[in-house]
Amino acid sequence: MFTKILIANRGEIACRVISSARKMGIATVAVYSDADRDARHVLLADEAVNIGPPPSRESYLVMDRIIAACRDTGAEAVHPGYGFLSENKEFAQKVEAAGITFIGPKHYSIGAMGDKIASKKLALAAGVNTIPGYNDVVANATEAVRIAGEVGYPVMIKASAGGGGKGLRVAANDKEAREGFEACRAEAKASFGDDRILIEKYIEQPRHIEIQVLGDAHGNTVYLFERECSIQRRHQKVIEEAPSPFLDDATRRAMGEQAVSLARAVKYQSAGTVEFVVGKDRSFYFLEMNTRLQVEHPVTEMITGLDLVELMIRVAAGEKLPFRQEDLSIHGWAIECRINAEDPLRNFMPSVGRLVRYQPPETVPGSVRVDTGVYEGGEISMYYDSMIAKLICHGATRSEALDRMRDALNAFVIRGVSSNIAFQAALTRHPRFEEGRLTTAFIAEEYPDGFHGAGLPPGGAEFLVAVAATIHRIYRERAARIEGQVPGHELRTGEEFVVIGNGAEHEVNVKRVTDGCDVRVQGTTHAIRCNWRFGEILMRGTWDGAPFCMQVERPGIKYRLSCMGVQVEFTVLPRRAAELLRMMPRKLPPDLSKFLLSPMPGLLVEVAVKLGQDVKAGERLIVIEAMKMQNTLVAERDGTVAELLAHQGESVAVDQPIIRFS
Repeated sequence: MFTKILIANRGEIACRVISSARKMGIATVAVYSDADRDARHVLLADEAVNIGPPPSRESYLVMDRIIAACRDTGAEAVHPGYGFLSENKEFAQKVEAAGITFIGPKHYSIGAMGDKIASKKLALAAGVNTIPGYNDVVANATEAVRIAGEVGYPVMIKASAGGGGKGLRVAANDKEAREGFEACRAEAKASFGDDRILIEKYIEQPRHIEIQVLGDAHGNTVYLFERECSIQRRHQKVIEEAPSPFLDDATRRAMGEQAVSLARAVKYQSAGTVEFVVGKDRSFYFLEMNTRLQVEHPVTEMITGLDLVELMIRVAAGEKLPFRQEDLSIHGWAIECRINAEDPLRNFMPSVGRLVRYQPPETVPGSVRVDTGVYEGGEISMYYDSMIAKLICHGATRSEALDRMRDALNAFVIRGVSSNIAFQAALTRHPRFEEGRLTTAFIAEEYPDGFHGAGLPPGGAEFLVAVAATIHRIYRERAARIEGQVPGHELRTGEEFVVIGNGAEHEVNVKRVTDGCDVRVQGTTHAIRCNWRFGEILMRGTWDGAPFCMQVERPGIKYRLSCMGVQVEFTVLPRRAAELLRMMPRKLPPDLSKFLLSPMPGLLVEVAVKLGQDVKAGERLIVIEAMKMQNTLVAERDGTVAELLAHQGESVAVDQPIIRFS
């Protein structure tokens, strides 16, 4: 067994590998860019080596620097994590040539499966179901249109060397095929240095289900069942679970056996994933093989009780798998939510900055797990992907796992950057998700106009109003105890209040009891029981006997409540003060309709218009790059460019004016 390994990655996966290595008694070496000098993986590792400037192409993607770091520290093996160089055949070869062990598959397996065109041909030869399509490189946009017409719309246009949703488009007509080809080729060139494109039939109402495989150097290969990864947005996975609520035992076995057949065909030695698209009739077709550990591997670990990182290390060290296929079985249900730094209310634009508050839910072995690469006070950088953490919950049943996930999301506190927690909470409460009626189009179908906030939690507005009134009563009690008040003018706590917020006013009566308050709202009295203290952001208690968890803040004189994806601000006033407030004039917000504002922080990589230029609605204006993704902004209406307030190459902040129109 190795005595020291280097992790050629960053963030939560680097921390995850360090955790398993430490459990095995193996010393670890972290590598880091200038932007990650104080990152969590650097603090956790036994040693750390700087490998360059913040851009990944100048640090985490520079093979020679990583290999040099291995030599300098005496690391005997490299774990690549996922992303970056994890599926790079040349890197695996260079590592092996340097006498260092690559903790992953052999370079020839990576090469065979890393090319979508070659891998599809290999899959066919191995007896794996494949999607109808064109199995060679598409030369140009004109040929793309011709091939798409022959295959039959809709088609999937994707980069041969792609992954992570980059270089991938769905086209339903000739125009979309032409534009999709050009966009995919540009993205593929920028992201992978390889602009080869292929086209295949798009399976309608598809599910994305993948099989985890594991092989060793002694000819043993097994599958560790499936993961349901259909909940996706822009081809990026959002929620994953294991097992799938859709598969039956026969389909599970057939998919597993085909995945093992493909792995054996390429002499696969390590953990890997064979991805399938599954139709509504449970027909399934090979998509691609990921020759690395997957982001969503924890759900497999939760239902099997295995440590995939440890098994990867043991296989790389030459050990045999300690089990056979018949020894494996599914235990319970696991669900993973990816917690990303993005703003769901701004069309999921990336969010960067300092984590002013970071308080993940309490972990419970076997029930609640948090994999993260950040800490409170750390920064979310614009140079890397948007993942903050992965929240994984396990239960005996899918229902129990879902209940634990909802409670854990309510208790997950992130401030300083926006996160997608509210969206995840809304998804886990969606009736269609609860029923397991999933397809890869789920989010597009259920949120066609974007996410604008979740519906009210159980108990509705009365629940939120009662909690706001309870908090206000506790604040008033503390204020009434302050010494030095003017005699005869002391603050009286009172019981009658008006709660204003969520577009309505509610008259309430709040009576204090030993362990909470009894609150009368709209003629009904509700029991709020809690032991909440001032300064605590989490409030746990019961509402008419039912447990709840809520995040509580006080910006100014308001109370901000966050629960189950809902965030509402309330003002609580005595009745007379509420009457006077109704008479106050309302301040109108400034008119920003003539400005193009940056929807996110990032790099302004292109300004497509000039001063004085007339633009039409839908015309391309600017391109902003953040977290490895390019976002194009177009004109919402006709106008004339009156002023350019930012220029190509500049870094811009969220809501920064870039163009003024006349």
